[in-house]
Amino acid sequence: MKLFSRLRGPRLPTKLALLGLALLIVPWFSYQQLVEMERLLIQGQSQAQLLTAEGISTLFNGREDLFDDLPLDVEDFEPLYAHPLSAQVRMDGLVEDWDPTLQDTYLNFGSASGTADGDFKLLLGERAGQLYAHLRIQDDTLVYRDPDYLRLDNADHLRINFIRADGEDGRLSLILEESADITGFTMDEEWRYAATGTPEKGVQGFVVRPEGEGLSNEIWVELRFPLDLLGSRRFFGVTWVDVDDSSSRDIVNTTRTLPSAGQQSFNLVVLRTPEVRNIIKGLGYSGARILVIDSERRVRAEAGAIQKDTTQEADPTWLQQISRVFAAVRPYIHAVVMGESYFQGQGAQTEEVVAADRAIGSSLAGEPIALRSRVDDNTEIILAAHPIISADAVLGTVVVEQNINDILSFQRTALEQVIMVSVLSLFAVFIALLAFAGRLAWRIRGLRREASAAIDSYGRLRTDELTNEMDAGDEIGDLARSVSNMLGKLHRHNTFLESMPRTLRHEINNPLNTLSTSLQNLAEEYPDVADSKYLESAKRGVNRIGSIVQNLADAANLEESLEAEELELIDLDQLLQSYVANCKLTHANCDFVYRGPGRPGWALVSDFRIEQLLDKIIDNAVDFHRADSPIRVQLDIFGDQLQLTVANRGPMLPTAVEKSVFDSMVSHRGQHNRLHFGLGLYVVRIIAEYHGGFVRAMNLADGSGVAVMVQLPLAQVAEEETQQNTPIFAASEDRAASAG
Repeated sequence: MKLFSRLRGPRLPTKLALLGLALLIVPWFSYQQLVEMERLLIQGQSQAQLLTAEGISTLFNGREDLFDDLPLDVEDFEPLYAHPLSAQVRMDGLVEDWDPTLQDTYLNFGSASGTADGDFKLLLGERAGQLYAHLRIQDDTLVYRDPDYLRLDNADHLRINFIRADGEDGRLSLILEESADITGFTMDEEWRYAATGTPEKGVQGFVVRPEGEGLSNEIWVELRFPLDLLGSRRFFGVTWVDVDDSSSRDIVNTTRTLPSAGQQSFNLVVLRTPEVRNIIKGLGYSGARILVIDSERRVRAEAGAIQKDTTQEADPTWLQQISRVFAAVRPYIHAVVMGESYFQGQGAQTEEVVAADRAIGSSLAGEPIALRSRVDDNTEIILAAHPIISADAVLGTVVVEQNINDILSFQRTALEQVIMVSVLSLFAVFIALLAFAGRLAWRIRGLRREASAAIDSYGRLRTDELTNEMDAGDEIGDLARSVSNMLGKLHRHNTFLESMPRTLRHEINNPLNTLSTSLQNLAEEYPDVADSKYLESAKRGVNRIGSIVQNLADAANLEESLEAEELELIDLDQLLQSYVANCKLTHANCDFVYRGPGRPGWALVSDFRIEQLLDKIIDNAVDFHRADSPIRVQLDIFGDQLQLTVANRGPMLPTAVEKSVFDSMVSHRGQHNRLHFGLGLYVVRIIAEYHGGFVRAMNLADGSGVAVMVQLPLAQVAEEETQQNTPIFAASEDRAASAG
């Protein structure tokens, strides 16, 4: 309990600062409101997209013919499925920018093992009217075209067979250049020479030999082919022509994408259904993409595109930099405010491919669904899927994808504004609170300093009123006026107490004089009782009362009487020698020992007051000294100070009263001695301070008694002769200890 009782509460500025922190609840609730608003907006858009998907799906409900309406019967052909690509593909020969889910959908052509020279794997994709192909070809020796030859069949190359839109056979040779680029030429019927002599501009490609374990004999070819060249039937075939000798340039092997036995002589590129695409073509809207997918998860039609936020500022403004900072710290803010991770708080955010598979799977199972998905770091979408129903079967699904950049932009802007306003508001409030707290603390400290200065270290009033904050109208002003009023009352009370000894002396002296005269007359009138012990006791009582009254009056008038004293230059060494000699006569039962400095100790003092000071100290030493022990008086000179020490053997001074022993009306003689009122040492302190010195009491080092030390300034006339480097206080205590 004592430990807690010593603890103090925080200071006023700290309390106000802690109170200001309560304002954090405003951005706290603001952020929660923004999160709930964002969820509401996203939920509303999800419902709107789901209704859109449902509305579009009603256009296809019961339309089995649309989903069976491929250009030809797929069962009559070896189909080559062109997968829809969600992202742009770079012509660099690599497959990293293709959808990761397509990595396992290559079709193998050639030998059964797929490792023979000339074997290849084919992957087709479709995007924005272009047919993309990626081939992984087994070829240990790659022979590039020699530009000096007109023939195009004397180097490794690809041949593409197709039926044009006009029904004519189409032939393209894709020639591999040493620059790693691929050039397409329309060929004659024998596949030897270019039919037109100019490259086909719509065909682009790139060849690269990959690095890695098990890829030393592979070459990767990536090409892009306009779908418009294929016509409506999508007949398509690919042949790899292998030439291994760069000198003879003879064709050693050809590998084709031939159909299985009993199928047509062409492959069939299965793309999206034109009629379905025509239906949804006019249904797309800004920032949204509509997909119609059949039960085999093949995209039959697509309309619109998702707008991605790809804006990048080379030199962002300070507002954009602040926005980036907010985006970086938002997950932490969300975790603190909402108590959950940022992505959990935003709903089921998943990667686009995972979300699409989940949505399509759920929709094909007959359950409409809406999901939130992340496309990249800057773009998020809502993906809604609704099944297409025919009788009791699910023909496919309609998927509507739309970005939520507007919602996120609104949310980010609102969040930035809330945080910015909150930070600025908190900063302004903190500055205002700190300024107010500083001003308040400064006023309180000023009032405290003035109130403390109104009473000196000995409890005497220096003033009877305050000046600071007296005109203030707040509580501090009320406190200042109350303290000032209290000081006025204390001053009047102290004035009454100070005048009381003089009044008492006058009032008591009259009856005392009468009593003393009566006792004297009684002794003269009745001589036979003059020697009575009772009469002598009465006389001694009268004299003691008169002495007490005189001491009270002297102590009360001491400071006023000191102002009228004239100071003179006196050698304290000679004064003390004479004084100690007189003490031996007046106190015959005490032994006094004096030790001087061995040189004059000049001081500008009043000799009468110095003797009065010595009287009080000697009386105190006589009263407390141990019998048969000397009272030692010693004068020392330390630098510009004179030190007078009076030491006696006897009871020690309690540590708790060392500082209060020189206060007025303080006595430690015990309850048995009631004639002492604690004025003797008080008079010593007043006289010492009047002469520019001070007094202190301390126990002797060996614990055998008490020493009273008075320090007075050394007169300037003796300053040059008495300069020493000994520290005053340290030397004083040593000499006081030795005096004992």
